[in-house]
Amino acid sequence: MNTFAFTKKLLVILGIATVTGIAGAQSFPDRPITLVVPNPPGGLVDTSARLLSEPLTRVIGQTIVVDNKPGASGNIAYQYVANAKPDGYTLLISYSGYHVGNPALMDKLPWDPIKDFSPIALLTVSTNVIAVHPSVPVNNLKEFIAYAKANPGKLNYASQGNGSVSHIGTEMFKQTTGVDMVHVPYKGSGPAIQDVLAGQVQVFISTPPSVMQHVQSGKLKGLAVTGKNRHPGMPNVPTTAEAGLPSFQLESWVGLFAPVGTPAPIVAKLTDSVKKSLALPEVKERADVAGVELRYLTPAQTDALVKKELPYWNKAIKSAHITLD
Repeated sequence: MNTFAFTKKLLVILGIATVTGIAGAQSFPDRPITLVVPNPPGGLVDTSARLLSEPLTRVIGQTIVVDNKPGASGNIAYQYVANAKPDGYTLLISYSGYHVGNPALMDKLPWDPIKDFSPIALLTVSTNVIAVHPSVPVNNLKEFIAYAKANPGKLNYASQGNGSVSHIGTEMFKQTTGVDMVHVPYKGSGPAIQDVLAGQVQVFISTPPSVMQHVQSGKLKGLAVTGKNRHPGMPNVPTTAEAGLPSFQLESWVGLFAPVGTPAPIVAKLTDSVKKSLALPEVKERADVAGVELRYLTPAQTDALVKKELPYWNKAIKSAHITLD
């Protein structure tokens, strides 16, 4: 076959592929879409998935199924989606603690945060709350730090799992304040909060969906929120800056990602549908009740966020000597 004939055949093949891709995008979706969640029910990640699933079902015209696949510090869900067919029907609800934390925590990560996933949109962000069981004899953050220093190794803190934001963030809190607490990892916020409420673990630095209702009811003491502003659901809880610790801030995010190779028209349709879903007034109301801040970002903006935070979390994790051993 001469060069001209080969080039002509290649153009025909590419043309057929383009037409097929466009046709597929035009008919997308024609069956349910699954949102794979790397955490069990409860907490920021699962809450974000469920905030999105109902309005997205209405906007995109197909059922959105939430599939919780917790375990292995998120790797079960991430590897599952990374290996899924890139057709827009299997998507990842990604958690910043896993997406930008795991690459620094694991030498042989079975997925790559950039090469295996295409961003669709950022969905939510959340500050964190420093919460303690009422049995801890303190009333504010300064008293807590003093008490923890006076009782090194006697306080246990919960996390959503090794390498989660609650784990990394609390280790950063320890380094910032010089306190010594023992780490007790759980498989998600749900199991962790049960032991914190029971007093088996005394401290939990986690997102508002995990602890807000318990702070409001008095079952937990909210000592500070780790963002720049007070949380509207807990107006009496000061920020860390107001509580005397301005050097410590901690924010978590949740985004929606597709397997790399998902056709651009399908990604664009998903992005547009997510944007419309998050803009619905009732979604904002539900997010406020759940203690979650909606923060839509485009695929390009989400990609830039990931690439910015990867080296930041790598430095934080290495400095805190956090491992998964």
